[in-house]
Amino acid sequence: MFPDIFPTEKNVIAMVHFAPLPGSPLFDSKLGVSGILENASRDAETLVRAGVDGLLFCNEGDRLYQKRVGPETVATMAHCISRITEDLKVPFGVDVLWDMRAALSIAKATGAKYVRGLLTGVYGTDMGLLEPEGAEILRFRRFIEATDIKLLVNINPEFGGALPARPIELCARSAVFIGLADALCVSGPMTGMETSVEDLKKVKIAVPNTPVVCNTGARKDNIAERLVVADAVIVGTSLKKDGLTWNPVDENRAQEFMEAVKKLR
Repeated sequence: MFPDIFPTEKNVIAMVHFAPLPGSPLFDSKLGVSGILENASRDAETLVRAGVDGLLFCNEGDRLYQKRVGPETVATMAHCISRITEDLKVPFGVDVLWDMRAALSIAKATGAKYVRGLLTGVYGTDMGLLEPEGAEILRFRRFIEATDIKLLVNINPEFGGALPARPIELCARSAVFIGLADALCVSGPMTGMETSVEDLKKVKIAVPNTPVVCNTGARKDNIAERLVVADAVIVGTSLKKDGLTWNPVDENRAQEFMEAVKKLR
């Protein structure tokens, strides 16, 4: 997807989902930050052993997600990511739901190569109305001298829809035209649900010179059809034990997924 970051084509970026962080509704004080770090470290190590090309750290457990997170989230994520990546041999990125400014801040502090989030459109979602501040985010990215950090932009986010509804290929062309995306992420309706192959095709045809990422619902039995079109995949739920988002990574599932990808390559 990005030759300066990934040495191969058809890249696999695997999710490292943090358990609920301090301040979030489901935070487990008995687990604590040390337990969150231990669990995420184990998942990251398992994924790297399986052969993924990169990782994406996310505060997935902090539902219901905020439009602007607090300093406790930024501090905890920066601490954990810094510890986990001390000896990491694959590139990594940051996703803070739904706060791109926080993601860029953590990425800058930890040496991440990319962030994922919203920069365009207006969306009605389970978290309420989301209005990404693309112009402000790009200025903030310049202000902290983070222009080398790639922007993976969701053009149809999970858990919501565009207001007003627009063809996904038009959203893709607009995002590229106004310079808000290094890569475009095409999603299914929610975490773990399949990304439409037709949507991937529409976006790739609309922006043939921009990397297109299959963002949700990838499994070993459907990845071939999607990676024929997409330049990369972000995968999380299907690599977990029993295919449940909140479970630890299952090493066998991760290895089987990567074997399917390697056959495509």
